[in-house]
Amino acid sequence: MMNLGPGSLILIILIALVIFGPKKLPELGRAAGSTLREFKNAAKGLADDDDKKDAK
Repeated sequence: MMNLGPGSLILIILIALVIFGPKKLPELGRAAGSTLREFKNAAKGLADDDDKKDAK
């Protein structure tokens, strides 16, 4: 994975503010967080299913 420095992060945040606006960013952040949470839970569920199959 590539390393992002503080300057790069500030640039990304500024571009996001210009494109989406300050009112839309919290909504996008919540949507991204819930998507990542669902993905994590699904991946954990798949790993748990694999562990159960190996135990049999």
